Amino acid sequence: MRATRIFFAGLLLASASVRAQIPAVPFLMEQASGTSANPSSASMDMIHLPRGSWMLMLHGNAFLADMQQTGPRGGDKFVSTSWFMFSALHSAGRGEFALRAMLSLDPATVTKRAYPLLFQTGETAFGRPLIDGQHPHDFFMELAFEYARPLGEHTLVNFYAAPVGDPALGPVAFPHRASAAELFQAPISHHWQDSTHIANEVLTVGIERGIFRLEASGFHGAEPNENRWNIDRGAVDSWSARLWIAPIDRISAQVSAGRIARPEAAEAGDVVRATASVAYASGAVSAAFIWGRNHSTHTRRDLDSWLAESVLRFARKNYLTGRLEQVDKDELSVPGIYRIGAYTLGYTRDIASFRYLTTGLGANFSAYTFPTALQPAYGPHPLGLELFLRFRLKKS
Repeated sequence: MRATRIFFAGLLLASASVRAQIPAVPFLMEQASGTSANPSSASMDMIHLPRGSWMLMLHGNAFLADMQQTGPRGGDKFVSTSWFMFSALHSAGRGEFALRAMLSLDPATVTKRAYPLLFQTGETAFGRPLIDGQHPHDFFMELAFEYARPLGEHTLVNFYAAPVGDPALGPVAFPHRASAAELFQAPISHHWQDSTHIANEVLTVGIERGIFRLEASGFHGAEPNENRWNIDRGAVDSWSARLWIAPIDRISAQVSAGRIARPEAAEAGDVVRATASVAYASGAVSAAFIWGRNHSTHTRRDLDSWLAESVLRFARKNYLTGRLEQVDKDELSVPGIYRIGAYTLGYTRDIASFRYLTTGLGANFSAYTFPTALQPAYGPHPLGLELFLRFRLKKS
């Protein structure tokens, strides 16, 4: 498809002779997924590998976790979730381009196409809607080419093309948010806020001036299919637009909207999504506040979600984390619309550090609130507990 052809054209450009390296555009170096970015003050554990006129960067996370969830619909599972990103930057004319590949081993380490997550909805497994479980990420989370060029002192334009990538819709996706660095499990509001972070045939154009950045994307709206090892294809049938505002280094905010064509294989109709978020990052604290709404063109329902999450680092090796959610759900095993609350508290401690790797041991505990009509299915007080070992690449 078109984005695929542009991506491979970018690979050819990368192999051509270009002039000597100029300082990397911060815009490209600070991105998290697609063209989204945490506040510029957020700490990024990234290995920089200058190679002549190229700037190479590598970062990633991996978790080994034992998941335990109580109640009739709870489940237990030993899983591993991971992602690894490789970026290469080089000057090109008056601007710079970046090649980026993000991979995940989830398809091999999350068996039976899901890990247990109470009240999660929004995907399929074995041809049926996936309820109370989170699907693994695709092996190819992102394959992208991006070009950014300054237009004067305060203005920059960028172009992003990806056979697999992240369009301009929603906040920074949860695996890459600074505020969720120690929370490996997906929010139950994921499909209201940032589920398009793995989309196909993504084309984005943007312009940044001062504290504002405006973007527009076209992409293929269907969720990745159940083959998590391949690159899916499809027509560019969906659109989105997003406005970022970054008044100071510690704060970034966005509002976005888009129409996603037939995102779920098991559900009819399109989804019109709107989101808004504010993120904060300092040396010790990262936090995010996110709202997302899905409007189904099939059911004509508006379903809302709210999320607040934060991580606090203290005494150098310790992390206290929290996530609070309220989500309107209409795809649970009991027909109806229900407001679900999910409340997660976690603690992680770094236990060993090497030249390019740090490890941590942690636990996350979750409790839920929901209408009494769901108690026969879920029990009165279902709980979740995750014990995990975390590996993170770090600056040398």
